[in-house]
Amino acid sequence: MGGHAHLGAALAAVLATPAFAQLSIVGVTLHQYEGGPPLPSDFRFGRGETVFVRGRIQGFTKSAQARVHLICSLDALDPRDIPLLETLHKQIETELAPQDKDWVPVVQFEFMIPPLGEPGRYKIVLRAEDKLAGRQARAEIPFFVRGPVVEPSDTWVARNFRFLRTEDGPVIEEPAVYSRGERLWARFEITGYKIGQNNRIEVDYGLSVLGPTGKEVYSEPQAAVERSTPYYPHRYLPGILSLDLERAQPGAYTLVLQIRDRVGGQQYESRHSFQVR
Repeated sequence: MGGHAHLGAALAAVLATPAFAQLSIVGVTLHQYEGGPPLPSDFRFGRGETVFVRGRIQGFTKSAQARVHLICSLDALDPRDIPLLETLHKQIETELAPQDKDWVPVVQFEFMIPPLGEPGRYKIVLRAEDKLAGRQARAEIPFFVRGPVVEPSDTWVARNFRFLRTEDGPVIEEPAVYSRGERLWARFEITGYKIGQNNRIEVDYGLSVLGPTGKEVYSEPQAAVERSTPYYPHRYLPGILSLDLERAQPGAYTLVLQIRDRVGGQQYESRHSFQVR
């Protein structure tokens, strides 16, 4: 009899005052900034923005000493279910006072969308574990990210090369025409490169310019270098070039873009015509 009485007292200590029958994560809202208004379900975040997440936990257990112990986590996944970041964790451990009878745990997280994340439907997975009762809960919340679409490639390539009037546009159709003294701008997206251990990327690119006679008049073998090991693997890299035309003579020119993938041992070259008047 003494053993049964001891077991009953232990259970009573752990399951003293459950607020609800089942542990659950409810009322989850997304925000653009801390304390900001809840966003509608069809809101589209920009790449590189921070997402603020807020939710409540119901059905948690209070011990006979009014103690609460919850472990919470967040995962954020892209449209292909690739994690954006390492799992975030938070712990809620507190002892409630008599006046806290209506208290409900609130869990809050924040994370940044990768600057080169693809557009589409993402999801947040929230989990909660009640350490006193051994129960778990899960909630999945979709959200949307806007941005340009860059088609993936199985081969090493620079996509969407375009000449620009200024650093941010507008686009000039080829053969682009510039006036002497202007600055030439061009943008493109690099994809199809190999990704090494720990998502290592090592890409560099340069340019050369062929004059009206076909002779090289300018060369910059390494205009930019990208070396990184991001947690979230980039499907493409943005490229940008600029060229001062202050001393360029009128005529037809060719810009030769040369890109090298140091991880995959690949090289790529493309040629683009422009004119100076």
